[in-house]
Amino acid sequence: MTAFKDIGLSPEILKSLQEAGYENPTPIQDKAIPLVLKNQDVLACAQTGTGKTAAFSLPIINNLSLQNSDKHNRKIRCLIVTPTRELAVQIEECITAYSKYTDLRSTVIFGGVPQGGQVRKLNSGIDILIATPGRLLDLMNQGYIKLNNVGVFILDEADRMLDMGFINDIKKLVKVIPSKRQTLLFSATMPQSIMSLANSLLTNPHEVKVNPVSSTADTIAQKIYFVDKPNKIWLLIEIIKEYGMDAVLVFTRTKHGADKVVKMLEKNKIKAAAIHGNKSQNARQRALKQFKEGAINALIATDIAARGIDIDSLKYVVNYELPNEEESYVHRIGRSGRAGKEGQAFSFCDIDEKAYLKDIQKLIKQEIPVVEDHPFPMTNFTLSPKKQQGGGRRPQGGGKGNGGGNSGGQRQEKKKKWFGGNRR
Repeated sequence: MTAFKDIGLSPEILKSLQEAGYENPTPIQDKAIPLVLKNQDVLACAQTGTGKTAAFSLPIINNLSLQNSDKHNRKIRCLIVTPTRELAVQIEECITAYSKYTDLRSTVIFGGVPQGGQVRKLNSGIDILIATPGRLLDLMNQGYIKLNNVGVFILDEADRMLDMGFINDIKKLVKVIPSKRQTLLFSATMPQSIMSLANSLLTNPHEVKVNPVSSTADTIAQKIYFVDKPNKIWLLIEIIKEYGMDAVLVFTRTKHGADKVVKMLEKNKIKAAAIHGNKSQNARQRALKQFKEGAINALIATDIAARGIDIDSLKYVVNYELPNEEESYVHRIGRSGRAGKEGQAFSFCDIDEKAYLKDIQKLIKQEIPVVEDHPFPMTNFTLSPKKQQGGGRRPQGGGKGNGGGNSGGQRQEKKKKWFGGNRR
């Protein structure tokens, strides 16, 4: 097995790694670090949780610390762009830890908070800048940021960057940074849009790919519950209480849906908070801190907001709504069962989501075990009008049965019976 001390990193970086308890690189680090150390362009496919942040930050810190630079008049020499605030903060924390025995300076900038403190750090001079696209372009337009000395350009989570509509922002950045540079592009998936972007940014890149997105950790026990949409909230409450979940990450497809789940959980005496794009940066950071400290039991998140959230000891993940992109399922449940620990992933599927489930199982090449015995079994087998008309991401198949199912009143009666009439 390769050790960090064998791949050409400086004594200063090795010291910081030793203090953090890291001896051996992950597969993505083992493959990418030697290439980056040689100033090669790299196109890497690696999902969250594989150690990709260290795969680019360790060799970049190593190379920058060896360069001669004016310590009294620092220029931005490395630019790291990432789609979400949480991921930007996480990257900055890693770089700060790994560079503690060098004289490099770094800072992170993102929107949703006053810019004053960020501007002061920029004015004091930095070597490495981590940024989200919006705030980066804003401060550039105000004249606080100059990128004409950037020698290394890193795009992290490039697929999410495109999903969030940042492609034009990326194009604007590329126009102002030097064409002679080292470029690293990391993405969890490699659709054609990412390949096209890579071709426009990278020069003779080395491709690195590990842990294909279709793989789910063996340490995660997966379960699927077929349930009518109106009963999902009651099933969630039941599962949280049945398993005594003091920390559970719950995924919804929309920001509005996340807020609705929080409201219902709070009504049922379960402490919860939502984390999504409509929340201020302070609110998102506060919710994450409370979740990690145990002040709230359930963190409700959308896919994009959850990228970059690392909670090593998290055991439970619930897909309150199945994702309409099958790769997202793997990312979601991969939040649990980290570092060899056991995790449990519970997924709720209503009639309109059965096509999504089929795609997910095809991707992961396995049937997810079905929980047959639960208090809210599916009774509606008729697709919603929108799905019947071919709405959604994919054409939907027909339902089974005669479409009768229980009426809303019958479902209400079932809830009252199960919860003793007062659990709501």
